[in-house]
Amino acid sequence: MVLAFLINFYVHSHPSGSPTPIHVPECLAVPIVEVSRVLGIAPVLTFADTVLWNAKPADPKLPMSANNISFEHTFSSTIAEKNFYILSAKAELRGVEILRIIEDYAQIPDFTDLHAVTKTARDLRRLATVVQDLTDILQNMKETVDPHSFYWEARLWFRGSDCGGSPKWIYDGIPESDTLDLAGASAGQSTVMHAIDVFLDVDHQLHQKRSPAPSEENKKADRGFMERMRRYMPGAHHAYLRDLGALPVPVRSLAKTSPLLRESYDLSILALKKFRDAHIRIVTLYVISMAGTTPPGTPEEASERRGMQREGGRAKGTGGSNVASLLKAGRDATDRSLVGRR
Repeated sequence: MVLAFLINFYVHSHPSGSPTPIHVPECLAVPIVEVSRVLGIAPVLTFADTVLWNAKPADPKLPMSANNISFEHTFSSTIAEKNFYILSAKAELRGVEILRIIEDYAQIPDFTDLHAVTKTARDLRRLATVVQDLTDILQNMKETVDPHSFYWEARLWFRGSDCGGSPKWIYDGIPESDTLDLAGASAGQSTVMHAIDVFLDVDHQLHQKRSPAPSEENKKADRGFMERMRRYMPGAHHAYLRDLGALPVPVRSLAKTSPLLRESYDLSILALKKFRDAHIRIVTLYVISMAGTTPPGTPEEASERRGMQREGGRAKGTGGSNVASLLKAGRDATDRSLVGRR
């Protein structure tokens, strides 16, 4: 975590505007690569660094909770950055219930047992309620995180190598530097959100034939984004998702054959679709709309911030994705997961 923050401080403190690669010195590059190999995570700033490993109890005498949380490190020291981390952590903490629901499902010995199917139906309704809570947390961002401050003072520090027109990073002392995963930290690296998708069998890569057919914009979106983001998770989290994807009886397959489960499953999918609709609105406000605003500070500072936020055309996520088309494709893939089609 400390190495990742230092690297982003170092890179983004360079004058912006130069297309030439930025060399990360060996004293930072070599240890972060070695440590990251042990952790099974990309050797760069990740969601785990900014949120999961960065969190601590605000009052050390009490256990950490959604109402007792603070963060060890920030880039900008702004209220916007701190509150963004708090909201992200609240979503992770609320998502623990979903992981328990998934665990209960994975332990079912007999899927023909009426009691097991009835419990799964109840659990899917619980899952829909938790996803609605996650939507509420996401929408609360408008109450606590100022869009202008977030975009121009906090977000620009998260960007990684070669993201949307940013210079490429070279890790000195690492012969295979060109092959490293060095995109920026992104909420797309949240294991909880990936677990929901894997459990409900949302097909982001368009491998399966589902209705309605993907639009041309869906087909052009970055279909490998979600899979690629797993490499930016702690190795144990990545392994968990891999195991989850190998469940012998996927819950969607069971819902297609069980009238008792179908409605509950679709309630979960509709709740997830509403979450993604809300996410699109948030990104429109915090990224797409803010890209056309004037940065704060003196003319020199404003120019520097514009350089740091170079988007290379359309708005890009900090993970390097075309954010608008990616989020719409994710929302549409969720909608295609419904089993009780109208």
